[in-house]
Amino acid sequence: MKQKNIVATLYLKDGHAVKSMTDFTPVDANVYRLCQLYNDSGVDKIIIFDLSTSDDEHEKNVNTIRNINRNIDIKVCAGGNINRLEDIKKLLFAGCLQVILNASKPSSIGLAEEASARFGKDRILLSINNVDFIFKNQDSIENTFHEALVLNPEILDALENLTNIPYVVELPDYNFDEIVRLLKREKIRGIAGPFINDTSTDIMKLKSSLLQEGINMYNFAPDLSWEDLKLNSDGMVPVIVQDYRTDEVLMLAYMNKEAFDTTINLGKMTYWSRSRDELWTKGLTSGHFQYVKSLTADCDFDTILAKVSQVGAACHTGNRTCFFNSIVQKEYVEKNPLKVLESVYDIIKERKAHPQDGSYTNYLFGKGIDKILQKLGEECTEIVIAAKNPEPENIKYEISDFLYHCMVLMVEKGITWEEIANELAQR
Repeated sequence: MKQKNIVATLYLKDGHAVKSMTDFTPVDANVYRLCQLYNDSGVDKIIIFDLSTSDDEHEKNVNTIRNINRNIDIKVCAGGNINRLEDIKKLLFAGCLQVILNASKPSSIGLAEEASARFGKDRILLSINNVDFIFKNQDSIENTFHEALVLNPEILDALENLTNIPYVVELPDYNFDEIVRLLKREKIRGIAGPFINDTSTDIMKLKSSLLQEGINMYNFAPDLSWEDLKLNSDGMVPVIVQDYRTDEVLMLAYMNKEAFDTTINLGKMTYWSRSRDELWTKGLTSGHFQYVKSLTADCDFDTILAKVSQVGAACHTGNRTCFFNSIVQKEYVEKNPLKVLESVYDIIKERKAHPQDGSYTNYLFGKGIDKILQKLGEECTEIVIAAKNPEPENIKYEISDFLYHCMVLMVEKGITWEEIANELAQR
């Protein structure tokens, strides 16, 4: 059986998440926090519907979608207010993996055919409520669309009789037996519905239950079992916890078998508290959950490295990390490329906030954007000239100059390295 997906649907009105296509009641004041929760809790994909009614609102929603894609790792598909090829391109450039077209709009098939030829069939999806569109376009449907979002489960039999296109079905209510029955159909790729959008739903628990019913889910399937690990004298394994984005070490804790199995099943870091002698899912009382991104055993199989998405602080003191008490520190020249770039960026930012006499950086800020752009252009030219030189030293020097002036521009425009890294990650 092919793997199945759990899909969240998000409705945007004026840049904010609302309850449904017809109910504009806000569901979360912070749409980015909501999407991060979907990202961490086991949802495989988010489909976003732009409910805008004006060009200004449409641009606001596209900007929100762009920022969502910069902050999460899972697949995002978006649709709504799509009337031309440019609208599809805008959503793809905003970081969406796919764009979804509305079958109820007569222009959708022509637009979809043009978009599939331009961007590839795998980027174009279809939302349908009845089979009229499929029936009328039966000859071209499978060459045009990658997948369908079926908004009415009652049409599934008719849909499967007309086309082999795979689909995700939106279910109005939670019914576990019905979900199992549907997911065992060959052409279905996943489920969506209000109960999945509800942040109180335990997605990882749902996936674990579906796995027990023989449904192949995107879920944690450990390559090593607890029996493969070497335990300490207390029958436990130490766990070093890192932030999955920055590699910052957050804390050290311990697992026994129950904690290990619970972590795998929940997707949330769970430990054995030696002081309280009880199972401890991090964040249950504080809300500072640690969502599992990866678990790796060391060479001796006696220590686990956990990479997590940390909500809030890892330390009970309120600090981001438990490791903040300095013992000894020797000065050294930082060679980590990202840290070097961030350090130089921070110095440039500091110069802008607190100017210093004689500072070249402050000279550039004082002269304004035109001077910064002029210098950036000059440095681009210097790179081209240096590249014609057989000696590599010149080009390294010129690229360094260019990156410095580029960071001056970034600070001037309020753009961070994290934003640049997130943008590159989508390329």
